[in-house]
Amino acid sequence: MTDATPADASRDAPGLAARAAALDLLSAALSRRAGLDEALAHPALKTLSPRDRAFARALTMATLRHLGPIDAALQARLAKPPPERVVNMLRLGAAQLFVMKTPPHAAVGTTVDLAAADKGTRPLKNLVNAVLRGLTREPPDLADPDLLPPTWLYARWQAAYGPDAARGIAAQIADEPPTDLSLRDPTTAADLAQALSAELLPGGTLRTSLKGEVASWPGFADGTWWVQDASAAVPARLLGPAPGQTALDMCAAPGGKTLQLAALGAEVTALDKSPGRIKRVGENLARTGLKAEVVATDAAAWPDRRQFDAVLLDAPCSATGTFRRHPDVLWAAKPSDIASLAAVQSRLLDSARRRVKPGGRLVYCVCSLEPEEGQVQVDAFLSRAPEFAVEPIQLGEGGAPEASLTAQGALRILPHHRPGGLDGFFIARLRRADG
Repeated sequence: MTDATPADASRDAPGLAARAAALDLLSAALSRRAGLDEALAHPALKTLSPRDRAFARALTMATLRHLGPIDAALQARLAKPPPERVVNMLRLGAAQLFVMKTPPHAAVGTTVDLAAADKGTRPLKNLVNAVLRGLTREPPDLADPDLLPPTWLYARWQAAYGPDAARGIAAQIADEPPTDLSLRDPTTAADLAQALSAELLPGGTLRTSLKGEVASWPGFADGTWWVQDASAAVPARLLGPAPGQTALDMCAAPGGKTLQLAALGAEVTALDKSPGRIKRVGENLARTGLKAEVVATDAAAWPDRRQFDAVLLDAPCSATGTFRRHPDVLWAAKPSDIASLAAVQSRLLDSARRRVKPGGRLVYCVCSLEPEEGQVQVDAFLSRAPEFAVEPIQLGEGGAPEASLTAQGALRILPHHRPGGLDGFFIARLRRADG
């Protein structure tokens, strides 16, 4: 615990409350998976003014997007590592200096004040001052792709995709992404593109660089669109159930793919084991005026014996492909996560196997860049499910970048495959034999 919480720090110095909140957010993001999301929902953050709350989040995200180069610069100036809380203060100070372009006297001064406000870090405030002032004389190269990702993940990407593609992936880490939107009715695309200052991407996604509260944008209250990365919109398009066909979304939250399937006219059942997350799916259905059966359950153990014309399994994964909006996933992930999540994916695929009607389709996807969660998983499934075969995806189908089509007829979408970036995804489409 610290002496200065976001609530009481605001009485000590202007701006200190926001920086104290950013320190807590950064610590949570680096300590565990989903830590940043949990911290952003913490009641203490709501005690800040909207301006300070927005600054705390922006500073945390700026730090996470440039953490690799910042850490390399800090390590060069530290003879031995100080306590982790002090390291995080230095990280935030460096991000203010070099990413947010805060004037040096303000960035250094407020970070020293932050250290002084906590009795556990107060003795090291002079160290904080000296290190940050040293950095102002030798700024880090924040754009070096070789420094942006964690070393172990970068090595994996180089092995899987080659050095040039790995650098292309890594270069996306530092950039704040635009916002992608899926439409309830594709015929509204032209009007919405004008209202939202957006461009229409292949497949029908709208991409906008608008900032601010999404709920205030034209069309949100009417439910005419929902936020969904361009890559995340591809799997439901590839599944493509016809109107009136039955479709199962096995891991549905937050609901973008469920909305897509419902908008296509399918009779949709959406599952998610988290009651809170499946509630959000229901809220999104209500806002858009779309309908689906919503069930809070573990899809691997769901006792319902129904079979469906179309099954979509967007499986839990390491989520390393989502770093553009969630840079914390890179730093909270561990090598052991990939093996443990692959076991979960295997169980879910076996459940999906039982739920596809003869002649029906199964689309498997993950927002991961790791081969063990993608093609390796599909190959293993096909070896134990001989009634299924790959239904090859065609070049450009579903709006996917042409470079993402693999020799196996699947998609390996990499974040640099489209200007402006997009989430990394693996997608495979399988067909069950008739009879």
